[in-house]
Amino acid sequence: MRADRLLSLLLLLQNRGRMTAPELAAALEVSVRTVHRDIEALGAAGIPVRSERGRAGGYRLVDGYRTRLTGLTDSQADSLFLAGAPGPAHDLGLGADLAAARLKLQAALPAGLADRARRLEGRFHLDATAWFRDADPVPHLAAIARAVWEQHVLRTGYRRWNGEERSAVLHPLGLVLKGGIWYLVAHAPDKPVRTYRVSRFHRAEATGERAERPPGFDLAAHWRESSRRLDAALHRQTALVRLSPRGQRLLPMLFGAAGARALADAGPADADGWTLVRLPVEAQPVAVGDLLRLGAEAEVVGPPDLRSAVAATVAALAARYPGQRGASTSTKRRPRGPR
Repeated sequence: MRADRLLSLLLLLQNRGRMTAPELAAALEVSVRTVHRDIEALGAAGIPVRSERGRAGGYRLVDGYRTRLTGLTDSQADSLFLAGAPGPAHDLGLGADLAAARLKLQAALPAGLADRARRLEGRFHLDATAWFRDADPVPHLAAIARAVWEQHVLRTGYRRWNGEERSAVLHPLGLVLKGGIWYLVAHAPDKPVRTYRVSRFHRAEATGERAERPPGFDLAAHWRESSRRLDAALHRQTALVRLSPRGQRLLPMLFGAAGARALADAGPADADGWTLVRLPVEAQPVAVGDLLRLGAEAEVVGPPDLRSAVAATVAALAARYPGQRGASTSTKRRPRGPR
């Protein structure tokens, strides 16, 4: 294990340049004291690691030094080929580069690992697009990606969700692919960081001016936090819902993680197998449509205004089918449990 850690430390210094002991400790998930000991071990092995003091100090390899340790384990080679995403790479204008890099990597692998990699490619495929939906048209994605990489300011035209068109000068910070949809994380001068759906840009031109990047900005951390805030903003109320046994099976499929959590927190079922769950839902018009997907396998118990809205929608639907009775046992009213 220590040999693996020493190699990882060496590769970190080679790929990232100067790093402080706390930065190395965080990357390797060890203590700062362990980093100091490992640096001493590298020096004793003849690796030219230089220690620099001061605010801009840290550890770095002597200029020009590079390790020739290039061996890959089976699992490491597998992970490299599984990490390839040809669809998104093509969207970014990197399809040819990715294909060439994969060919070079295959050529560099020992015969056994190369055969293993080819088998892996034939048995696993990544499709980032969501089911039953075409991928967003993103004609300006390659230009936006270049601006992100080269850190250039973008002059854009953007169509909001309500059809309103806006022009904005944006400082791009990163691109995120979520459920087959590309998003640009960026900020306008003196304004907070926001997220833009790339398919809604009808104009995106790099100005050549250098974009400003907030100190210490972490794209992955920002995306996690903004996703959490969006989820909290959307799910502003909790519906109290009774579910039949079939409704309990449908809930995670229709409501994802929120449905699975609600079911896990539910109390025991009643004599008929129905159970009561507390389900986070969006604003009332959206919540009514979402809950009706459960059909007769669910009864909205509360809040009262949501129950009334669901009942009104069901009544309006029934009015469109006059004279159609034919209620099966699955749609008959069942005894209501405690509220």
